[in-house]
Amino acid sequence: MQLTILGSGNAAGVPVYGCNCPACARARQDSAYRRRACSAFLETETDNLLLDAGLPDLDERFPAGTLQAILLTHYHMDHVQGLFRLRWGVHEPIPVISPNDAKGADDLYKHPGIFDFTHRAQAFVPLQIGGFSITPIKLYHSRPALGYYLRYGERSIAYLTDTVGLPEVSCEFLAAQEIDLLVIDASEPPRQTPPRNHNDLDLALAIHTLIRPHQTLLTHIGHELDNYLQEHPHALPADVRPAYDGLTIEL
Repeated sequence: MQLTILGSGNAAGVPVYGCNCPACARARQDSAYRRRACSAFLETETDNLLLDAGLPDLDERFPAGTLQAILLTHYHMDHVQGLFRLRWGVHEPIPVISPNDAKGADDLYKHPGIFDFTHRAQAFVPLQIGGFSITPIKLYHSRPALGYYLRYGERSIAYLTDTVGLPEVSCEFLAAQEIDLLVIDASEPPRQTPPRNHNDLDLALAIHTLIRPHQTLLTHIGHELDNYLQEHPHALPADVRPAYDGLTIEL
């Protein structure tokens, strides 16, 4: 099983428009430090899943017939904007698994094109897509949101973005699982009062400590956290690291 981080940034991305902080300046000079909309691609020899759809060039990245299904964490625009163009393609319906959010995003439900939005996931009700066993995980966010615990054979990934902390039931479920890789929202540097909708670094590390995965990737990263990590190079334990766009993990 292979996970590719397609985008590791928060809604503003890095560099932030008009910002000249060290992280944004670095990203303008070196594209390796740019962060696009948070999303990932999970694949095996026979199956694949797109995790969120915030990148606008999905039609160029994934030729017709190569996307088996799409898992959406929620319907904020930075996680679904890539669907708006792709829906007008010519292809068999692509299942979209998502939280039960009656509002959706703009007119996607009304004009779904090639997408099938009828697959509404419920927290802790398992589902199967090809060889993937998937358990939706309840998250805390301003819109109905789900993370996903995914198993394929003996390997497993927990993908948890966007969230600020975790409900107790989600913590208990995940702490009871064997997790090879945790991908967790870490949008901000440590705050005395955590952001309203996203983890700061302290919250993300607390979740890492509680769940005890073999390794953790931080994602949904903003420029302030990039600056903090440059200023505090020893802030992360050895089994935690920030994701970057294009990073591939083999499990």
